[in-house]
Amino acid sequence: MRTEKDSLGTKELQDSIYYGVQTARAVENFPISGWKAHPSFIKGTVEIKKAAALVHQELGVLPKEKAEVIVKAADEILSGKLRDQFVVDVFQAGAGTSHNMNTNEVIANRALELLNHKKGEYEIISPNDHVNMGQSTNDVIPTAIRLAVLFEIKEFLPKLEKLEQAFLKKSCEFYPILKSGRTHLQDATPIRLGQEFSGYAANLSRHKEKISKTSEDLYALGLGGTAVGTGLNTHPSYREKVAQQLNLQTGLPLKPAANYFEAMQSMAVFAFLSSTVKNLTLDLIRIANDFRLLASGPNTGLAELILPAVQPGSSIMPGKINPVLAEMLNMVCFYLVGCDSSVSYAVQAGQLELNVMMPLLAYLLPTSITILGNALEAFSDKCVSGLQADQGRCEDYAEKTLSIVTALNPYIGYLKAAEIAKESQKTGKRIRDLVLEKGLLPKEKLDEVLDIPKMTEPEIPGKTKEKV
Repeated sequence: MRTEKDSLGTKELQDSIYYGVQTARAVENFPISGWKAHPSFIKGTVEIKKAAALVHQELGVLPKEKAEVIVKAADEILSGKLRDQFVVDVFQAGAGTSHNMNTNEVIANRALELLNHKKGEYEIISPNDHVNMGQSTNDVIPTAIRLAVLFEIKEFLPKLEKLEQAFLKKSCEFYPILKSGRTHLQDATPIRLGQEFSGYAANLSRHKEKISKTSEDLYALGLGGTAVGTGLNTHPSYREKVAQQLNLQTGLPLKPAANYFEAMQSMAVFAFLSSTVKNLTLDLIRIANDFRLLASGPNTGLAELILPAVQPGSSIMPGKINPVLAEMLNMVCFYLVGCDSSVSYAVQAGQLELNVMMPLLAYLLPTSITILGNALEAFSDKCVSGLQADQGRCEDYAEKTLSIVTALNPYIGYLKAAEIAKESQKTGKRIRDLVLEKGLLPKEKLDEVLDIPKMTEPEIPGKTKEKV
């Protein structure tokens, strides 16, 4: 055991642990969820400690031997070591002081070990005076959230791109397949299955661009504002140099904030990004539901799509296969919609110079992006890539859709075409046969007008396209 002291008094700690007295108090105070800091948030916080030590050494305010050992301890954590020492619950003291001190203490105690000192000998390497030099929870945590989200976005965008490309590939593969379009879940004019999938791909491309663009707002850092944005206890050159150092460490185009007070008061950049990701999930829910509808059956539904069979679908009905990947994607997206609401509440909860709800943002944003990325990759690999279509069924529906009468509008008028559609539905006779029976168009012309493939392109069926 070892004894550590903070401003509240002393506390006995197991000597094997690397966190210190302030972290131990937080563990006791907040046995709430069992959820711990997201790995990217830990990484972001440690990157800040490393950058600060290097800059303070350069500026001559932190002795070289102390800076070097802090950097070495930070590098060990960045390599994956001591991650089990980040033990504070997600739901903790406001602003994230507990997480910040957890990081400071782990780095300080590991640095002490590297200097052949005992853990807790903070007069040599202090969590507050050395590891946290020139910093405050109030500027560290919003910066760490920015870094964590940017790390996750970097991993996420290729997964979104992968699903987009899977849809594009299927749009080419399925282009020859004609089917009935559906609006209001009722028969509509014919469409190519590949055209539907091209719409899915284009939609994801648009969301990808918006997420990428919105994430650029996170490059501006308020690090160096310390407690309230004034930069108290920092060297005048620290702000710019620490942003440059983080740029070097992370490869991200980071820069100092234009206004440090705004950067520390407002968490709106996180609301913007969360909303942009949420908007993607709304379209993903729609696409997943399309898959579930188009694959419904196999004998009593639409059954146009054949989803890969990845697991048995029922514990009681033999042979049943369910659209489980689409169902999973739906559930993930529902979760993210809820997370976005929580982010919105947290963002508006700031007062004056600080938003104390940052720990919730630090967990929800990176976690949401991680989960959604994993879901997109699974949906792409295990569902979309192995997707097949029942071409015969699709084309049978294309022939049977009542809305092919729409192509007759330029020849017999909307009202007469509506009468034909109603009679077809009532009698079961084909549209083509009714038109011929009533002598509304000669067979040769009718063959041109009811040419289903031509109905899937911008033209008036049966009329020669104007040459440009």
